[in-house]
Amino acid sequence: MTTGERRPPCPDGVGSGFGEFLRGLLAGIPWSERAEVDETVRLAAPRSGLLRIDNSNGRTRVIGEDRSDIEVRLQKVARAESEAAARRTAEAIRLATAETESGLDIEIEAPRRWNRRGSVNLELRVPRGTRVEVQASNGKVSVEALRASVRARSSNGAVEILDVEGEVEVQSSNARVCCTGCRGRLLARSSNGKIEVAEHRGAVDAATSNGLIHAALVELRGPVVLATSNGRIALELPQVVDADVDVRVDNGIIRNQRPLDHCTHSSGGRLAGTLGRGGVPIKLRTSNGSISLR
Repeated sequence: MTTGERRPPCPDGVGSGFGEFLRGLLAGIPWSERAEVDETVRLAAPRSGLLRIDNSNGRTRVIGEDRSDIEVRLQKVARAESEAAARRTAEAIRLATAETESGLDIEIEAPRRWNRRGSVNLELRVPRGTRVEVQASNGKVSVEALRASVRARSSNGAVEILDVEGEVEVQSSNARVCCTGCRGRLLARSSNGKIEVAEHRGAVDAATSNGLIHAALVELRGPVVLATSNGRIALELPQVVDADVDVRVDNGIIRNQRPLDHCTHSSGGRLAGTLGRGGVPIKLRTSNGSISLR
């Protein structure tokens, strides 16, 4: 078609008629319009050193910094039948705080009929020594650069822990768990997701129902227990280590690349032996999958 040439109208008014129909259809959806409101709140650090966060719908990120207060950044997103209504809903979402002797509680309060039409993405910058507990129903949880204990739980979202020194306890129901560069005891659970541990210094207790477990340890400072019902397990150990190894597989194979003393095998899928002088227990279990020890 050359420039200036008119396009023939669509038969039976398909072009404009369909567009009007589509706009009318979207207009009938009560959450077709979207609005976003950003807000920043500054709070005093909790006197007890414990911060508890509850975010039912949205991402939650906690970052440890060299600071004395807490900065909370909120990205509030809402949907409604119009842009104005969506903005009113987003502005009505608020950050509720309450401090007791045990700790500071932070929670997202939303309009009663908010339902699934909105979310709040939280970013909190806190003193490095703050103990943190995060509860999330629908959204990823990320915690990094703290020098204190961390507890994080998400029902439908990944959990990521980075550069934390202290006891870490994480749980995800339907997503992966990832911990990198942590120092201390790690307890990780996932119902339907993989667990990845990298550059870890300390004890590890990790279990998932359906998913693989991959753990790479820089330093062994306590027992290592890895278990999955359906998935493979891969454990990478430091070059020099003193441990007692016990590996069991119901339906799968065992691959061992480490020289074991007092090594015993069984036809039932078991491998046991001693690394170095022995001492620290290492137990690896899977029902359906392979286990690799490197």
